[in-house]
Amino acid sequence: MAHTAIMFPILPGKRERLFEFAKALSGPRKAEYAESQTSVAWETWHLQSTPMGDFLIVSFEAPNPEAVFASLAESTSPFDVWFREQAGEISGLDLSQPIGTLPQLVFQYEK
Repeated sequence: MAHTAIMFPILPGKRERLFEFAKALSGPRKAEYAESQTSVAWETWHLQSTPMGDFLIVSFEAPNPEAVFASLAESTSPFDVWFREQAGEISGLDLSQPIGTLPQLVFQYEK
């Protein structure tokens, strides 16, 4: 399993929309989200406010993190299409396109 974290911008005025999206994924759409995340062992989302705006930090573990994004980009399932639309509204990014290179791990501490 590989652990990765990636940061997405939150467009101005979309902070509350992010919380609504997360609430839908942990509530009425939880089963659909779980079904779409078959290779993801765990995932967390963190909101980071900065002088440059808000960002969402997504951290997750999967055998192949790049494949998670490739699968989401290529999927035609109604849930994944809905997910991409919601994420695009919030971030301004088109997740149907390749995500590019994932972040590079610079430091890790474990006890």
